[in-house]
Amino acid sequence: MSTLILALAAGAVIGLALGALGGGGSVLAVPALIYLLGFTPVAATTASLVIVAVSSATALPAHARDGQVRWRTGLLFAAAGIGPAMLGGAVAGRLPAAALTGAFGVVAAAAAVRMLRARRSTDVARPVRPGRAAAAGAGLGAVTGVLGVGGGFLAVPALVGVLGMRMRAAVGTSLLVITVNSLAALAMRAGTADGLDWAVIGPFAGAAVLGAWDGKRLAAKVSVKALQRIFALVLLAVAAFMLIDTAV
Repeated sequence: MSTLILALAAGAVIGLALGALGGGGSVLAVPALIYLLGFTPVAATTASLVIVAVSSATALPAHARDGQVRWRTGLLFAAAGIGPAMLGGAVAGRLPAAALTGAFGVVAAAAAVRMLRARRSTDVARPVRPGRAAAAGAGLGAVTGVLGVGGGFLAVPALVGVLGMRMRAAVGTSLLVITVNSLAALAMRAGTADGLDWAVIGPFAGAAVLGAWDGKRLAAKVSVKALQRIFALVLLAVAAFMLIDTAV
């Protein structure tokens, strides 16, 4: 199968997850770039930030029009994560490839378990505590910077579980957080972008953008809980593969 077809197929799947669940795109993008398209771990995490930043930014307006973006909370989350994201981006280029891949596998596995164990969100949103929002945002920013992930697969559970946000609002708000965190991390990874294969990244990102629109429509028709469970199982399998590959 040609590289272009693989890039288009992977981008479509990742965009679908991003649009439906408000996250997960980047956590699948990195292994796809490494194992399907031959990127190094550092190049894959940088390329992932580009892909997820573009797809998140284009998916955000549709959720905002539906009133499913909590701008104040999202901007607080994002602002708290900018510094850690930039610091993590600077550190990532100095980590050994095996350490980067192993750390990514651990975080992906933890996110999958969290999604499988997620409790049903309440229909009544609780008041947001700025301190808790800032702490969660800083943690997400650090993960984004080091591992090249947008943080949506962690942001949605945090927005629901920590801040009591409704699921669909958390999905929309997470896209704002992903966009800001990804751009902040990219600002510190300029040196790792020189050798990227833009002929692959371009189609990958384009397919992800189109997939995100379809994902939003899918989320309106299918139970978010069912989509979340399916994605978590796929994510768990990917995490196990990456950890085994690192150990061998």
